[in-house]
Amino acid sequence: MTEIEIVGEKPLTLPEVKEMLAEIKKNAELGFRANKTTDYTELFVKQKPSEAAEVKKKIEELNIMRLKEKVIAKIIDLTPTDAESLKMILATENITVKQEDLGKILECLK
Repeated sequence: MTEIEIVGEKPLTLPEVKEMLAEIKKNAELGFRANKTTDYTELFVKQKPSEAAEVKKKIEELNIMRLKEKVIAKIIDLTPTDAESLKMILATENITVKQEDLGKILECLK
């Protein structure tokens, strides 16, 4: 069995995953897991990768402490519509954010 070396790790949003899988599919046949992931993204991803990147940039520009790239990707994927939903997402990472910042994040998602 061949060894796989992990060179780096970067959280991706689902629109980015969908785009990457489409590029890979052009040049090679996808494996079982990649096909399942493609099916999932086809069902649930409504944003374009460019829209997701724009939202990601807006949220990063808010400079909210403790809001890591992984959490931002999760926020974009789930696209909460109210403060309570956003709080639940942040709670999974044990992050508390001021009410004012929650409003700013929600504004970026609109």
